[in-house]
Amino acid sequence: QVQLVESGGGLVQAGGSLRLSCAASGSIFRINAMGWYRQAPGKERELVAVLTSGGSTDYADSVEGRFTISRGNAKNTVYLQMNSLKPEDTAVYYCNLRPVVGKMYWGQGTQVTVSS
Repeated sequence: QVQLVESGGGLVQAGGSLRLSCAASGSIFRINAMGWYRQAPGKERELVAVLTSGGSTDYADSVEGRFTISRGNAKNTVYLQMNSLKPEDTAVYYCNLRPVVGKMYWGQGTQVTVSS
């Protein structure tokens, strides 16, 4: 069983920064990619950023240039550095792990609230 544990969410003023962390544990054989999604009230879950095992990254247009996804020194850890936060970034942020084979895994989510 794979577990994803997120941390780092909270309340911040517009223009501020937060750093989210996600640590994966369990029976992980080969990872295709890890990433972050978010879901705001009344909206569908959307991709924020993804980091492949080969080091490639992809970002939603709305966060390009403000958010940075990176891999931690600890195995199977990924971070999301969020700068210049806007009220529209308010959402529950979910860590995601895509194995090479098998189903995707999700964290429990961490709330990010940006006040204007």
